[in-house]
Amino acid sequence: MKNRSFSARAVRGILMTFLLTVVSLSLTSCGQQLYKFPEFTFAGRPIPPSLLAYRVMVSLTPNGTTGALEILDGNRDLRGNVQNTKQSFFISGFSGANPTQILNFPEQLRGYVFSNASGNSVATVNYGTETSGGSAGSFPGSTSVATGSDGVRFYSADEAAGQVIVVDNQLGRTFALNLPNAYRVAVNQGDTVALAMVRNSNTLYRVLKLNNGGLAPPGNVDCEPQILPVYCVVPVPGSYDRPQAAYFSTDGATAYVLNCGVECGGGNNGGASVSFMPQSPLTINVIPTSAPYPAVVTNTVAIPGGATVALSDGSNLYVAGQQLQTDGLFAGRLTKVNLSTLAVSAAVSISDGNHSKLIFGDDNTLWIGSQYCATGERAKQGLNYNCLTRYDMGTGAASIIPANVVPGSTAAGTTVPYPNTDDNQYYYGSLSGICWVQSLHKMYTAYGGQIHAFNTADGSEINNFNITVQGTALDVAFIDAATNAAN
Repeated sequence: MKNRSFSARAVRGILMTFLLTVVSLSLTSCGQQLYKFPEFTFAGRPIPPSLLAYRVMVSLTPNGTTGALEILDGNRDLRGNVQNTKQSFFISGFSGANPTQILNFPEQLRGYVFSNASGNSVATVNYGTETSGGSAGSFPGSTSVATGSDGVRFYSADEAAGQVIVVDNQLGRTFALNLPNAYRVAVNQGDTVALAMVRNSNTLYRVLKLNNGGLAPPGNVDCEPQILPVYCVVPVPGSYDRPQAAYFSTDGATAYVLNCGVECGGGNNGGASVSFMPQSPLTINVIPTSAPYPAVVTNTVAIPGGATVALSDGSNLYVAGQQLQTDGLFAGRLTKVNLSTLAVSAAVSISDGNHSKLIFGDDNTLWIGSQYCATGERAKQGLNYNCLTRYDMGTGAASIIPANVVPGSTAAGTTVPYPNTDDNQYYYGSLSGICWVQSLHKMYTAYGGQIHAFNTADGSEINNFNITVQGTALDVAFIDAATNAAN
């Protein structure tokens, strides 16, 4: 892939690389160990072949039909090592085409990568050995994929076929549950709750697994196989308005279902909101014995700013979405819900677009990523309409990142620092991946198809000359995170 802003930035990058090489060779000749791990590594994790301690894994495609998983040094912001004897690091054995999504489980020392151009397959990645362990499952088609931390079951929504697919690796079988227009699935970390959403619908569903020889529960939508069924899909009672995502509390107690409302073509059944419900009655082994099923929603909190993605710090639930404006365009908003009082804060202006990423960072920050941001309210008003927002949880201030961009301006400092290959001076494009490099005060992103990294302290961008990838960056994950919740 041709690099960006090649002139001045390229010269700076080349000089930096040269100086690093000279310094590293000098240090190596003196016998200094450049890559050193403590005697007792964190949680007993193995030292990886790359010898990198802060690894950012990037899923990328050179051409849309092939793919690779590249490892970047999130500590030094390099593609290779300091000595320059290794120009790049890759996950060996990976061959998935167009790897669009990384399911990251650093606590288990593994991840799963979904590729939608190679049989809609999921590949296992061993973080300790930096190798691909082969396929964990494949689907006939998919618009959404999810799994728990143990990787025993994988769930997929196949909207074209109107099915929820369950790949049960313990049984070695795949089950296709008929659910017309199913397009989203959501699973908690423990794989005890699996929810399914239907496009343009105000209904919510869950997947359940029957005991050996169990009978199909009354009121089910479908059970498969028809004879001696194993899995079923059943409705979850409640009043919803275009439910399209769910967030699960890390303590395993509560599920927060996000009702998209007007943003998803609804709005006639309460509008954008969050439905609170305990996880226990939703678990995969709770089999209803009669219909209609008892209600499980304990509270529904209206979110006027829109609700498509959420994240909690234990005290507050942060919800991002879009609010319809009087001119017919949508504007991005961030709303904070106090989980003790259910009080809703005033919405804060953030990037427009389809919000799908929320992640905490160092320096008491929250980062929000979205896609397709160039046709919203901010673009109409001539404001910075990029797809990443940095939110200071202390002050409540939000800034669009990269900051200080003024569309149409030619003044110094009013364009994006490191344009992508389209050479757009004001817009990076959709943000498809983001990860927090813990304790190093950095966020790495797949932003408009390329890697961009930012300082959490002030949102400034790190020179990406030595971390750009050859191809289109689709997703990123910090595979050395302390916990699964970090990413």
